[in-house]
Amino acid sequence: MSNTRRSFLKTAGGLAAAGAAFTGGLAVSQRAAAQAAQAGQTTEHTLPPLPYDYDALEPVISAEIMTLHHDRHHAAYVRGLNAAEAALAEARATGDYALVDHWSRRAAFHGGGHYLHAMFWKVMAPPDNGGGGEPTGELADKITEDFGSFANFKDHFSAAARTVEGSGWGLLHYRPEDDRLIVLQAENQQKLSPWGSTPILGIDVWEHAYYLDYKNDRGAYVEAWWDVVNWPHVAAHLEELRRAAAGETS
Repeated sequence: MSNTRRSFLKTAGGLAAAGAAFTGGLAVSQRAAAQAAQAGQTTEHTLPPLPYDYDALEPVISAEIMTLHHDRHHAAYVRGLNAAEAALAEARATGDYALVDHWSRRAAFHGGGHYLHAMFWKVMAPPDNGGGGEPTGELADKITEDFGSFANFKDHFSAAARTVEGSGWGLLHYRPEDDRLIVLQAENQQKLSPWGSTPILGIDVWEHAYYLDYKNDRGAYVEAWWDVVNWPHVAAHLEELRRAAAGETS
């Protein structure tokens, strides 16, 4: 066989292999696209940045706690939520729902952690830049209307936060059904959560939120935390929710 003949056969074989690989890859891509369409839309959740420096809330919350809390704990909830939702999307794409209960629980746990922490960073502000004090305006009026006084609300909220069983949150929700502010507890991030209301203020009382600064004295942490509450943000969120409930768009 001539060198030209051998060269031709080698080239032809290479082209055939390349063609098979190309068409095989195309088939895989088509299958992947079909599965993605079957699964429906998914979201890639991301870790929001802190709206202030890590040490901005000192001495109420140390830079060490803020760094660990945001960069490790919150980031873990984001990863966990993405993993759970990806697994549920795969279940839809394949029709295999054998682990749907497991992944649904994980989505609720990590989703609650992501949502509440994203809120938590925003409802706090440095003491020298808007944090602390008492609310004013419509929010102050609404608190007085629904709790009798700001002092009553603060005592109620603090008691709820201190007495969460195990790990969880003390929360102030807005309930549009009757235009009420209500104080609630959440165990972990998702248990005891009611339907039909939205949290607008919350304190994380998992030990990772305070143990390095306050050891096991949750009450001291809760009391100090009031000095960094971002009341203007809470007021703006309440106004947004009340306008939405009234059917206003702007």
